[in-house]
Order: sequence, then structure tokens, then C-alpha cells
Amino acid sequence: MTALERYYAKFDESHRLCTRHGQVEFRVSMKYIHDFIAPGRQLKILDLGAGTGAYSVPLSREGHAVTAVELVPKNLAALEARHENVNCWPGDARDLHFLADDTFDLTLLFGPLYHLHGDADRLKAFSEAKRVTKPGGLVFAAYVMNEYSVVSYGFRQHHVKELLADGRLSADFQTLDGEGDLYGYVRVGDIDRLGRLSGLERVKLIAADGPADYIRRELNEMDEEEFEAFIRYQLAVCERPELLGASSHLVDIRRKPGPTAVATLGATPVI
Repeated sequence: MTALERYYAKFDESHRLCTRHGQVEFRVSMKYIHDFIAPGRQLKILDLGAGTGAYSVPLSREGHAVTAVELVPKNLAALEARHENVNCWPGDARDLHFLADDTFDLTLLFGPLYHLHGDADRLKAFSEAKRVTKPGGLVFAAYVMNEYSVVSYGFRQHHVKELLADGRLSADFQTLDGEGDLYGYVRVGDIDRLGRLSGLERVKLIAADGPADYIRRELNEMDEEEFEAFIRYQLAVCERPELLGASSHLVDIRRKPGPTAVATLGATPVI
């Protein structure tokens, strides 16, 4: 087993987005996915790093034709065992040779970039996502943010001294991850650079969960009315640039250039 497979053998992926903090991430992300789908339109959607189907299954139930690609056998088996109308493939986001060019209206790259290190591998995933997405189609790319890692693991869990001593944090507190590390953390500038290098056009950059991961206990203590108010709060502020870098996850929404079937509804491109 790879390190990634060993991790997900212990980690309950299907549970994460069911928690209160996970629901913030899921509901904000789904709201933006729906924002870009024209009313009544059924799309061809690709979910890369689909896990156990947190996004694949609800989107399929809405009538979209969903293809899911997952690297970890345990997760893929759990998704297939749900017997949903999702076309499942084992595969690595960096090599989608089994999928044809210009096939999907919308591609979700929600898991793979968490675990890839360095521009070269991340751009391989972007290149493949871009190749299989139709001209004018959208790619949603999710990242785990540097400051969340430094604050939560470094300071809240009191590992900062060892991280500095081991050279795993730079002088300006950028995480210095490598191939042996499970996660790769980025800053907004890294996201901007990778997006430019990918050749995909920026549409929006959003903080999917904002401070939710920092206040897990407080979210769990909220009653339903207060929690729904927090969801509305995060939706209201998730595009504010001064708050982006402190979120635990960002979603970069980008469009593949070229002749397009994308229409415009107000200021929002719709497919």
C-alpha cells in the first residue's frame, strides 16, 4: 500500500463532509457548482479524486452524467458499493488516458491537489483536467491552505518548534513539504501562479469553509438556527480577498478557453 492508501485505510472519508465543519465546505462548494449550471440543464461532470462520492452521488441524483475517478481502492470500492448511477474508474488525476479530449462540461479537482507536491505534478493534474474538459467548460480546483496548517498543527498542537528545527517551515512560515508528506499546503500566490501556468482563465476564487476548521467545537455546540446563520455568513464573505488565505480550503474556479457554449446569466457564466 502507498502512504496515501494507508492513510485512507484509517480515515473515514465518507464521514468528513458530514461533520459540521465539513458541511460548511460541502454546502458552499455545492452552491457555487449550482451557480454555474443553467436551470434545467444536465451536464457531463467529471469528479477527480472522488473519494466515496460526496459530490458524485448528489450531482448524479440531480440528473447529471457523472464520471468519478479515484486512486484509493478502498474509497472506490465504497463508492461502487453505493450502486448509484456514477461511472467509476480507478485512476490518477495526472494520467487520464482512458478519458477522451473535450468530454466534460464541468470537472471537479477537489482531492488530488491536496496530496500532490510541487508545480510539476500539480500542473500534470491541471493539464489532464483541461484536456478532458470541453472548451468553455469549468474546472473547480481545491487546495489546502498553508496558514491553516501552521496555525492548527504548528501552534495549536505545539509542533512549531520541531517544524522550524527540522527545516519544515521556512523563515516566513511557509510549509516545506516533499514527496514523503501526505499533504501539500499552498498560499494564495501559489494558487494564482498555478492557475496562470495551467492556461485556464480565472472566474472566481472562494473560501469554501473559511474559519470552520478552527471552530469545530463551537460549530458543534450551535443549534440548527445558529448553524444555518453561520452557513449564510460564510456564503456572504467567501469571496472577500482579505479572508481567503486564512481559510483551510480554497476553491479556484477556472474556465477552459476556446469556442464555448457558456452563456452569461447576469455576471455569472452558466453552462
